[in-house]
Amino acid sequence: MKSYLLVTGDFVRTGGMDRANFALADYLARQGQQVHLVAHRVASELLAYPNVKFHQVPKVAQSYLLSNPLLNWVGRFQAHRLAVDGARVLVNGGNCQWGDVNWVHYVHAAYQPEYQVGLLRQFKGSVSRRMFLTAEQLALKSARIILVNSDRTKQHLIEKLSIPQQRLYRIYYGIDPQIFYPATPQQRTELRYQLGWPQDKPIVVFIGALGDRRKGFDTLFAAWQQLCASPDWDANLVVIGVGAELALWQRRAEIAGISSIQFLGFRSDVPDLLRAADCLVAPTRYEAYGLGVHEALCCGLPAIVSANSGVAERYPHQLSNLLLTDPEDAVDLEARLRQWRKDTYHYNKMVKSLSEKLRDYTWDDMAKSILEKFEQDVKL
Repeated sequence: MKSYLLVTGDFVRTGGMDRANFALADYLARQGQQVHLVAHRVASELLAYPNVKFHQVPKVAQSYLLSNPLLNWVGRFQAHRLAVDGARVLVNGGNCQWGDVNWVHYVHAAYQPEYQVGLLRQFKGSVSRRMFLTAEQLALKSARIILVNSDRTKQHLIEKLSIPQQRLYRIYYGIDPQIFYPATPQQRTELRYQLGWPQDKPIVVFIGALGDRRKGFDTLFAAWQQLCASPDWDANLVVIGVGAELALWQRRAEIAGISSIQFLGFRSDVPDLLRAADCLVAPTRYEAYGLGVHEALCCGLPAIVSANSGVAERYPHQLSNLLLTDPEDAVDLEARLRQWRKDTYHYNKMVKSLSEKLRDYTWDDMAKSILEKFEQDVKL
């Protein structure tokens, strides 16, 4: 039996890096390895394994920012204790200063967040970014191996932090094909009936927090406003997500007289929502990967995304019309939505092969690839 220590904020099924860390921990546990988890929160499925040990870190004032020093301290304490007996340690980004394996899901040095709501929120964002930048630089400089979720992330680490390329290894996220898969026509009809969605109108989906501008909802809203000014535009927009600006965007839609936008807030049934929809839009200003887009593609949805997002590098040339060259350009997004609406059958057909390819690479495949890097490092 080998021993592994994994350090991150949460080991749960929701979220990009949280889902990936959950998958790795779950795979190791099922292989009979001794798994130590340093985190604020761990899903009950992982705690049910007798070979999983949870070293819980209190979440100070329910803030990841305030809790990060404590997570770092507990992670280093357990790493010192377990490494003596040969345990391998995997941390995430700058959350723990330990020089073994580091898994990077987001590069703080690659994006400057912008906050539109409240001076306090702006101040908090500025302080947290400085702290994350410092922790990120220290942790990555000392790592033996650095795993990244896309070639885009790898390039950012080379350009922004001068990390040697030979220490970087790209491993894409996996998927659960039993959860994210295309619906049959009958299933889609039933889902729309249950959701109260019209059967005769296309549904466009946006998924993301309505807080800072990184997710690009402002660009989508501007494009949607122009589309709704045209009498021939018949699609509805469903917005999934919460955040500091949710109420603000609801008011803006009401003032603009746009009745075709439905704000759903937080939802736990995202796979069903995706299967019932027709298209996803993600005009992100920065996205190291984009698991939500990945999941939409696995459900068979054409996804209009920023060309600079990590997931965009998975797109074949035939789907290049779905890639936004500038996430600030609402006019371009409007044109691409019109083009999609004009030929939905063509785009659905073109996405099918990519959807099948992505579903063939599961979370277990991802975990196996990570373990291969562990083994290769031992041989070196």
